[in-house]
Amino acid sequence: MPGVEQPLAGERTDVFRSAAARRVRRHRDILAVIAIGGGIGSLARYFIAQAMPTAPGAMPWATFLINVTGCAALGALMVYVTQVWPPRRYVRPFWGVGFLGGYTTFSTYALELRGLLDHGSWAIAALYGFGSLAAGLTAVWAGASAARYASGRALRRRRAGAAGAAMETAEEDA
Repeated sequence: MPGVEQPLAGERTDVFRSAAARRVRRHRDILAVIAIGGGIGSLARYFIAQAMPTAPGAMPWATFLINVTGCAALGALMVYVTQVWPPRRYVRPFWGVGFLGGYTTFSTYALELRGLLDHGSWAIAALYGFGSLAAGLTAVWAGASAARYASGRALRRRRAGAAGAAMETAEEDA
């Protein structure tokens, strides 16, 4: 084809690998930010879980608390990232994907749910299973609502301050 560079005879080309490698190189900084955030979030989850041990067959309050607070934080973060703050390259990958991705845990939730069922704690398993889902969804809504309220209040305060400053300037000029 005219205009398309052809490989030399006997030269091996791997179009998919080179495209994937280019994407990784282009986003290496984002991947590093996600990894750092994920490591910190995982450590936070580990320390909370160590501070709140769970006996076999008992409600796993640590994981429940971690997942619900993570959902609330994610709801608030997404409001700030998408509606309030100017675009920033690293905020969403670090906090949303990295930290909160490492902090919250679906695998531990599933493992603990299975442990409750294996232990015969059917009522606690049902409460934990459905309660985590309901509390998580409610927490996302509450976090997003609180962020919208707080950011709207701050915006109103800034506007009022700007209007007050403009009025003071106009009075001084008169």
